[in-house]
Amino acid sequence: MAEEEHRSAASAEDRSSSVRKETGVAHFFAAARYSLQGFLRLYEESAFRHELLAFAAGFVLFWLVGASFSEIVTYAVLMLLLFAVEALNTAIEELVDRVSPEISTVGRNAKDLGSFAVFCLILVNSIFAAAVIFF
Repeated sequence: MAEEEHRSAASAEDRSSSVRKETGVAHFFAAARYSLQGFLRLYEESAFRHELLAFAAGFVLFWLVGASFSEIVTYAVLMLLLFAVEALNTAIEELVDRVSPEISTVGRNAKDLGSFAVFCLILVNSIFAAAVIFF
């Protein structure tokens, strides 16, 4: 029994030592690569592609109505926040599908809550854009 525990601990140690952690400037580039991979994964989602189109259309509309610099910056920040929540929602969905591929109340609730968070930000962004464009 003790030998088995020792082997298990040794194999866990081997796995952890085989993963090389980047430091310094290399860490920055590794993090940038991971972020790009996340963006490319998120781009596979049609909802995210629609949000990107809305982002571009919003900038055009803001330019046409002569929105102020602060309104444009606020819009950009709100849209980036929406993209971040969309990414988290997609991550939740992927984890739920991986951990619990069968239909479950807990899994459904997790996905619904993530979807609601995205909806709230879409609503906030829409209200802000409407206020800038129409008022």
